[in-house]
Amino acid sequence: MTVEETLNSLKRAAVEVIPEEDLRRKLESGRQLTIKLGLDPTRPDIHVGHAVVLRKMREFQELGHKVVIIIGDFTAMIGDPSGRSATRPPLTLQETRENAKSYVEQVSKILHRDPGRFELRYNSEWLERLTFAEVIKLASQVTVAQMLEREDFKNRYTSGTPISIHEFLYPFAQGYDSVPIQADVEMGGTDQKFNLLVGREVQRAYGLEEQVAFIMPLLEGSDGRKMSKSYDNYIGISEEPAVVFKKLMQVVDPLLPRYLELCTDLTPEEIAQVLAKGGPVGAHRVLARLVTGAYAQGLVPTRIDRAFYGELGYSLEAAGHDRDAGSVEAIRQAEERYYQVARNVIPDDIPVVKVPPSELSDGAIPVARLFTLAGLTASNGEAKRMIQNKGLRIGGEVVADPNAQVALEQPLVLQRGKDKFVRVEAGG
Repeated sequence: MTVEETLNSLKRAAVEVIPEEDLRRKLESGRQLTIKLGLDPTRPDIHVGHAVVLRKMREFQELGHKVVIIIGDFTAMIGDPSGRSATRPPLTLQETRENAKSYVEQVSKILHRDPGRFELRYNSEWLERLTFAEVIKLASQVTVAQMLEREDFKNRYTSGTPISIHEFLYPFAQGYDSVPIQADVEMGGTDQKFNLLVGREVQRAYGLEEQVAFIMPLLEGSDGRKMSKSYDNYIGISEEPAVVFKKLMQVVDPLLPRYLELCTDLTPEEIAQVLAKGGPVGAHRVLARLVTGAYAQGLVPTRIDRAFYGELGYSLEAAGHDRDAGSVEAIRQAEERYYQVARNVIPDDIPVVKVPPSELSDGAIPVARLFTLAGLTASNGEAKRMIQNKGLRIGGEVVADPNAQVALEQPLVLQRGKDKFVRVEAGG
């Protein structure tokens, strides 16, 4: 490919490249570029929203460039204020390092790990050693007025919500990360634009060539709100295929074009074809098969596209209506389980919990305790509340009495909601 073709390919789905001319010049140099992404391990999981950026970094790797993942074990103790309406609770260094362990495994599903194209660093390596004089030097690069131009800070300031001084230091700490690794490009979502641009100022202050700010879109959760576990709209890349498939089938219809654009490599024309010919049902199936199939593998394929869809055993021309054509076991099982639940059929592959004899009295157990032991409720009190709201079932029948005793003469299937099942039986 020519430099212009490479640039156009890299820009696909990007929101902004600042400045684009600098990226063109760096690509024309022919040298291996250093592509940076910082991840603060405030949670132990990586979701498909993170994968939008990580897959773009994989594209840089395929072009021969090196990606550097910086685990923000030190900056996570400050807490990134980007997009926050209140001060983020700080974490200890030990907490951030515990969360970081799973990050390393999960990014390996997307990024090549050979040393020539991958490096993993922890920013405590250099931030712990900074002197106060260096912190003052960093802080002198941006004015208070510039800080208050940030939407999140401006909103908090005008509403009277407290802003701690240490939050102002976060962009400088993230920016300084670009100094020791001499980043050519820093990746981030739209909420990171200010921080990425501060990185350019910091590099200039240290006499380095300024990085390019490569800004990718933020992917909403399946219900249209911010992707978050607390909203139950979060799709983790390491979740079981059946779980990933179900969550993708639940993406609200208006977000289907966006998910197909950001989570796959289908062309705009192919996406339009799927949406027009398949409708919401067919488009959901195409999305769920492609993404579930990709992340069920040890290493996500380079392209999640028409050819990959064919490798899964489907034809894009069918636009999702070829339900019985799939030949990849993980997808077949995930799809079958989804439709079993949709038809109110109890799946075969459900966990089994044995109830100890000590929990039984004359072979029976209080129903609330049974659901708690099965792991379907957090406490007996929650189980009773859900029974009152008709949210729990035994053998497909709604449990009506929160104080009932259940005989365990034979195995029983417990159900919470539409798709959480556990088989319980007496045992030791």
